[in-house]
Amino acid sequence: MYAALRQHIEKVVALTDEEFDFVSAQFVIKKFSRRQYLFQEDEPVHYTYFVVKGLLKLTLNDETGNEHILAFAMEDWWESDFQAFYRQSKATMALQCLENTEVLCLSLAGYNNLCSKLPAMVYFFLVKANGGHVSAQQRILSLLKGNATQRYEEFVKRYPSLVQRVPKRLLASYLGVSRETLSRLY
Repeated sequence: MYAALRQHIEKVVALTDEEFDFVSAQFVIKKFSRRQYLFQEDEPVHYTYFVVKGLLKLTLNDETGNEHILAFAMEDWWESDFQAFYRQSKATMALQCLENTEVLCLSLAGYNNLCSKLPAMVYFFLVKANGGHVSAQQRILSLLKGNATQRYEEFVKRYPSLVQRVPKRLLASYLGVSRETLSRLY
């Protein structure tokens, strides 16, 4: 599992074996079953998760009980309720497995330890955060400006492997369209 993390990090920064040993010591390995939650709304968020194997969905339930899918996370991606993680507050979202999933979990103390002792990891996390900000803005713009066809085509272009892995009803929810509309787009 740690080989996948090292490969992921070294796409951005190079680490010595000693540095990577320090990095890997900050993580905990966890395995979850399909449909299992990593955390749910109103629970503390102890970790940010690096997905080694599997698929997750990040959701928000509105006041009427409707589930809104904010994100999917597959191999080589990070996911969490970042506000709750960094502020050490209760989750406003839920993170659930769509497949059997293996993750490397990084606590806030571990994150701070990495950043205080390895400047390369500060840069790594900055690159990842910036990429996340850009993706979030692209998603917002897609929802505001694009029609259903444009949102679907953009999703397929950006995440071709997810189209086969995500159930159509969940993909429809993520795109903000009905299941029937999504079927017409296929």
